[in-house]
Amino acid sequence: MNATHDAPGISGLTSDLSQWLPQLLLSATSLLLMFVALRLLRRYFDRPDRSKSSLYLHQALRLATILVSLVLALVVLPIGPELRDQLLTLTGLVLGGLFALASSTAVTNIMGGFVLRGMGNFRPGDFIRTGNHFGRVSEIGLFHVEIQTEDRDLTTIPNSDLASNPFTVIHSSGTIISSNVSLGYDTSHAVVEPLLVTAAEAAGLNEPFVQVRELGDYSVSYRVAGFFPEVRFLLTARSDLNRSILKTLHAAGIEIMSPAFMNQRRVESDEPVIPAVQLPRAPDANASRGRPENVIFDKAEKAATVTRLRERYAEVQAEIAAMEAALPSVTDDKREALEHELSRRRDRATVLATLVSNKEEDVERT
Repeated sequence: MNATHDAPGISGLTSDLSQWLPQLLLSATSLLLMFVALRLLRRYFDRPDRSKSSLYLHQALRLATILVSLVLALVVLPIGPELRDQLLTLTGLVLGGLFALASSTAVTNIMGGFVLRGMGNFRPGDFIRTGNHFGRVSEIGLFHVEIQTEDRDLTTIPNSDLASNPFTVIHSSGTIISSNVSLGYDTSHAVVEPLLVTAAEAAGLNEPFVQVRELGDYSVSYRVAGFFPEVRFLLTARSDLNRSILKTLHAAGIEIMSPAFMNQRRVESDEPVIPAVQLPRAPDANASRGRPENVIFDKAEKAATVTRLRERYAEVQAEIAAMEAALPSVTDDKREALEHELSRRRDRATVLATLVSNKEEDVERT
């Protein structure tokens, strides 16, 4: 009796499964193809010869792949036409609502990213200043630019802000380092200016110069500046310049009136306001601790290293292509030397590819 009733149920279930199985397989296949496509995209765009500018295209293709795959999975689901239409309509409404809410900001940031890329004013590792933000670029994304600040923190700046507001990029080949100091009217500028030039030279600045910036009510404001080529150590250079100014002026018996002389204690009129005891400075104190920029801008420096390695990899690949193109036309006496050099270039490219991969993983862990 039970067998009689169970047989139609099992038969119906088997019939339903036979009808649904092809569509279920199609849905699973569309999702599988999505993961395969995402994996292939990642492998393609992670190649060492791909520049950071391809990040925008990578992210856009990933988003398009996910959306298309989800729609295909809904289309081939084993459901009735009416329910499928309702699901597709609901999906369209949800996506449309999301895009309507987010499109204004998202599209603005995406377009701002393309504008910044088109200008090409900066790349990872460069110092930039915009508004109240200053730091080294550690990442350039589809929607934002990430900078590492002087406190080692990471600040995210929307692309639209950078595209619509002024920003300053410190030139990678060098910049001007300067400091302001106020001195009393009783000290001649003819004495002060050579001392400040000496202080700038001692701080490692090239072609130093001094300007008289302001004749104040109580003091004269000087600006001492010079060219500094190693912009990676910008913070150290500024500190070294201030330290050198203190050391040079105090050694010459000149008291500093910056920013205003507000000492309330009674002093003799001829008593200079400088440290009573000049302790000898430890030799190269910063060198024993390491430069602070190595800690402050660690992620930005790693990102800059990846960019340099990518550029070098692209150069080596171009050299390999040129050698391979010239190989068929060289004479036998030069072929062996060219093949040997080609082998060296290929080994170098392999090493660079490994370095790029390792450094990128290091950046992601930072």
